[in-house]
Amino acid sequence: MVFSAALAAAGLRGADTPPEADAQPVRMISVVRTDQRTGKLVRSVMVSSKPVAGQQVSGTAVPARVISAAPPPAEPVPPPAAVSPALPAGAIDRLVAQVAARESLPPQLIHSVIQVESNYDPYAVSPKGALGLMQLIPATARRFGVTNAFNPADNIQGGAKYLRYLLELYNGDYPLALAAYNAGEGAVARYGGVPPYAETREYLVRVGKQLEKSMAGQAPPKPVEAAQTQPADVAPVRSHIEEVIQPDGRVRYVSTR
Repeated sequence: MVFSAALAAAGLRGADTPPEADAQPVRMISVVRTDQRTGKLVRSVMVSSKPVAGQQVSGTAVPARVISAAPPPAEPVPPPAAVSPALPAGAIDRLVAQVAARESLPPQLIHSVIQVESNYDPYAVSPKGALGLMQLIPATARRFGVTNAFNPADNIQGGAKYLRYLLELYNGDYPLALAAYNAGEGAVARYGGVPPYAETREYLVRVGKQLEKSMAGQAPPKPVEAAQTQPADVAPVRSHIEEVIQPDGRVRYVSTR
């Protein structure tokens, strides 16, 4: 009599049988013969490792691991140790007043830029990598000596220095200075005035409105909204602005007037 079975399924694996045997189908053959010494019928079982034709062998069960295709959420970046997360009340006002006096700027101008740029969030980071209260890109921060863009004092000082530089570059022209603050001096030089970028033109309107609010009852330094009347196909580059390429490859714009 011949019959087939899997040892692992029947639970018949012996101590000397390697674990791999469970993974292969086997043939068990029962043979009945006469014992020549006693004359009795004796049944013996022979096991063959030859696969049984047509028999399905189930694979070894392996626990599934769930791997998410989405990247893990970014760890929140803690504020720099040099800056306290909770600024004392009135600290920003005092910093702006000090820096404005040092750089000979209206404090309302600095406040208006901060309001529009970061809404007074010292840890703001834009999609383009601008940092802190006045949203300084790293290159501009280094250019004006800012070592920690998330430090309100450093950031306001760097932003105010940049505004002062731009106002001197454009001879006190607030629309051009703010357009360069938003889009860069290169864009202003390339278009010969306020670039025809929707973002930049909206930026001038928003800063102008903040200036109006903060300087209620006072004459603003310059009507920022006036820049909006300039057509998209602006006039040639102003002759008093000169592009200077420094030995290290950096580009500066200087006023020749």
